[in-house]
Amino acid sequence: MSGHSKWATIKRKKGAADAKRGQVFTRLTREIVLAAREGGGDPDTNFRLRLAIDRARTQNMPKENIERAIKRGTGEAKDGANFEEIYYEGYGPHGIAIIIDCVTENRNRTVAEIRHILTRSGGNMGEAGSVSWQFKRTAYFSVPASGQDFDKVFEVAVEGGADDVTSDGENIEIFADVEHFKTLSDQLRAAKIPVEEASIRMIPNQEVELGVEQTLSVMKTIEALEELDDVSNVFTTLKISEEALAAME
Repeated sequence: MSGHSKWATIKRKKGAADAKRGQVFTRLTREIVLAAREGGGDPDTNFRLRLAIDRARTQNMPKENIERAIKRGTGEAKDGANFEEIYYEGYGPHGIAIIIDCVTENRNRTVAEIRHILTRSGGNMGEAGSVSWQFKRTAYFSVPASGQDFDKVFEVAVEGGADDVTSDGENIEIFADVEHFKTLSDQLRAAKIPVEEASIRMIPNQEVELGVEQTLSVMKTIEALEELDDVSNVFTTLKISEEALAAME
């Protein structure tokens, strides 16, 4: 789990989000549209929408963009595409299992782009269920460690149902069963603890560690998948070693 977190930190340091702000806004818009369509346009009663709006605000997405996305989701604005959320499964280089979380209005385009990247890297697409058994759906929260009392965050998280709370000095990470997702979010919000990320992640039951060069080839494939507009998240069974992280930096 920590390897994936460090990988995310490296991407932030590289400024990937700022360099692709247009792509970030596209993904955030899709999240808001989908959340509003499924649960209505009121963030006070629609938990998923509230999280999507919070994420959009942390990326400095303009208020009018957020409001327009909500209206597209609720049907008040008729110019919106019909987005749907889909998970694709497969294998990357060296047999690493991969789950790709997508939000798309064109399944054919999305699956063709993913298949192309996996095939080019020596991997392949799999059928539904072919690799998901190797993962557990988990509620995940990331809190910036700076300015936070770890013991306080730990206490609030455990009261909300957390199974594990860890810190690498930069972020405090909270893991819990999916059914505790809303309770935990409400607890953290009530305690005024800033949440940088709140999501459902596919956490591998067992990670696979490869050599540095092999790890880098898998990470290159993950990067290529993450650059696709339709891809929201990529989850793998890869264990990223300190040596591989150093090579990336």
